[in-house]
Amino acid sequence: MTGRSFFPLCLIFTLISFSGLAQKADKTTTPPKEKTAFQTSSPWRPEIDVRSDIAIVYGAGDRPGMTFEQRVKSWRDRGYQTDFMTGIAWGNYDEYFLGKWDGKNHFGDGQVDQKGDTIWHGRNVPYVVPVASFIEYMKTGVVKKVIDAGITSIFLEEPEFWARAGYSAAFKAEWQKYYGFSWRPQHESPENTYLSSKLKYQLYYNAIKEVSSYAKEYGKSKGLTVRVYIPTHSLVNYSSWRIVSPEASLASLPGIDGYIAQVWTGTSREPTYYNGIRKERVFENAFLEYGSMVSMTAPTKRKLFFLTDPIEDWPRDWQDYKQNYQATFTAKLLYPMVADYEVMPWPERIYTRPYKLANSEERVLIPKYYSTQMQVMINTLNHMPLTSNRVSGSKGIGVLMGNSLMFQRFPTHNGFEDPQFSIFYGQTFPLLKLGIPVETVHMENLSYAATLKDIKVLVVSFSNMKPMSAEVHKSIAAWVKKGGVLIYCGRDDDPYQTVMEWWNTNGNHFAAPSEHLFSLLKIDAKAGKEKYTAGKGAVYVVRKNPKDFVMEANGSAQFVDIVKRAYENDAKAGMLEFKNSLYVERGPYDIVSVMDESISNEPYVVNGPVIDLFDPQLPVLLKKTIVPGQQALLYNLNRVKNKKQPQVLASASRIYEEIVKPNEYSFVSKSPLNTTNSIRMLLPKAPKETILTDNKGEKLTDVKSSWDVASGTYYLSFENSPDGTTVNLKW
Repeated sequence: MTGRSFFPLCLIFTLISFSGLAQKADKTTTPPKEKTAFQTSSPWRPEIDVRSDIAIVYGAGDRPGMTFEQRVKSWRDRGYQTDFMTGIAWGNYDEYFLGKWDGKNHFGDGQVDQKGDTIWHGRNVPYVVPVASFIEYMKTGVVKKVIDAGITSIFLEEPEFWARAGYSAAFKAEWQKYYGFSWRPQHESPENTYLSSKLKYQLYYNAIKEVSSYAKEYGKSKGLTVRVYIPTHSLVNYSSWRIVSPEASLASLPGIDGYIAQVWTGTSREPTYYNGIRKERVFENAFLEYGSMVSMTAPTKRKLFFLTDPIEDWPRDWQDYKQNYQATFTAKLLYPMVADYEVMPWPERIYTRPYKLANSEERVLIPKYYSTQMQVMINTLNHMPLTSNRVSGSKGIGVLMGNSLMFQRFPTHNGFEDPQFSIFYGQTFPLLKLGIPVETVHMENLSYAATLKDIKVLVVSFSNMKPMSAEVHKSIAAWVKKGGVLIYCGRDDDPYQTVMEWWNTNGNHFAAPSEHLFSLLKIDAKAGKEKYTAGKGAVYVVRKNPKDFVMEANGSAQFVDIVKRAYENDAKAGMLEFKNSLYVERGPYDIVSVMDESISNEPYVVNGPVIDLFDPQLPVLLKKTIVPGQQALLYNLNRVKNKKQPQVLASASRIYEEIVKPNEYSFVSKSPLNTTNSIRMLLPKAPKETILTDNKGEKLTDVKSSWDVASGTYYLSFENSPDGTTVNLKW
């Protein structure tokens, strides 16, 4: 569901503000920026000219009257760096499925459920079992064509195998090859389900390994350095939605250069339990989703783009889209170690399709107030800095997660239930809702020293996942003995505890994987105590299923109390701070979220002057008050660099060719057609002359302007043009 867009840009340093928003194309001396992007299956159109750094062209197929190469050229001609994206588990591959590629019909490669029904992504687009012929098609039928078109960054999105699938002839044949014995129906036993999930995981791991290796080698043969990225949902979402994917294991592949974290309203609005109530918690879910992607990639130092979507796949109303876009957008900005973004997928869907107005059946194109706000937000991303600042709250509490979370979600065996993925949320929501920026820790990354470096307290449960190797336990045990504090939660009574795995084979005879971990820690967890000592560290054993912490009203009190004692008394990490907000400062930007269902209903106040970037009018406020359930993105005028320098501070357009002369300031503004610009800039004096001209030199007459005396800022509003509007100011 991802994408990206635009071209090589550089700040004009002579007479230009370092903190302003202006940039100028300079393809000869400046390497391409790759900070912001969008994906599109459309050729260039003025209504969707988003002005990010990269346009990711989706799909290699030709269209009536337009080849793939012509689509790519349409974006290159507008100055964009062009990358490529396609699905690795599905796609519009008619030439493959209908037999045009090799003379064989390949619809039999589709994923099939227990009823014998193919699982479809769209018309003639099945989710695929990645058999050898499909992998060969992806190499020579897709990737080769793309590299031949001069594209060197390839995004293979969404390697997905549905948990309910696993009944096709193709899958059965792969089972026989992988395991060496005949296929076993997954619905008949936990053992079969576990084996089925591991195979699904391995099939897409191998597919991506082969396709990415081919891309690198073929590019090299043509003198090109090809990079391969994986746009993927978070492990939180795939587990919740009952999809199996290689996820973290891909980071270890030399052919993978990075990821796009596909988090948006559609994934984050999945209902969750907390305090016994099932409902949508979009901000909190998004925060954990983005966090799991950071956890998955950070130790590997692979590049990570964060995605948000101003709308979503399902039709809603514009107010719903706006509210949840603000929530997910804020969640991603609270991770200041990431500053590369896919600003939107499918701009053609956002700008040119009608959706409902709130409380109405009337469908309209995107309202001007929302397109203006959205463009202010995405243009802010072009300048969002990395920073060593971290989100407010007590640091160093982690929750272990791993790819095997996807292995126990479907089907149900022996009464084991995990409604709405509540075992995971039971370990995270009780802390996050109290303003603790809880982290997730990927067990696949425990071999990296950085993974547990800053973790003081680690929460672990094998109720909904299993350790994939004994090395996981060795890493945790070594960390505890050096002073870490482990909180183990679970009854170890789910049916997957006894599947045939490393902890009960090859000389191991542990009834549950936790018993192996406890043996390394040299503690007798059957003694019934709550707390044990292990080297310089401590171990708490809580014999409760974590889902009870959120599915029951007031169910988290004991868990939170244990975390507090572990953090303060055992880890000696300071007082565990409870609050209802999360805040981070990134350069001039203040990012805030205030949560409901928390310790209080107090608002969070940011003292100004600040520009409210969620308001399309870009007002200057003396203070901003954020109430529970809301978020804010603010430009703090107290932190403007070089306050004597004229500069654009916020804009619903991208700014180019910025020039400062004595008593004069000019720039060029570009943004999609049929949208309204909103710009607030810092000037030494109120302008005496404001002249706006289009790309043909014609003067614009419909211009709104105002001067804010207290802040020394000037506001302009006018209709956007992708061809550029020149703004000249004199004072």
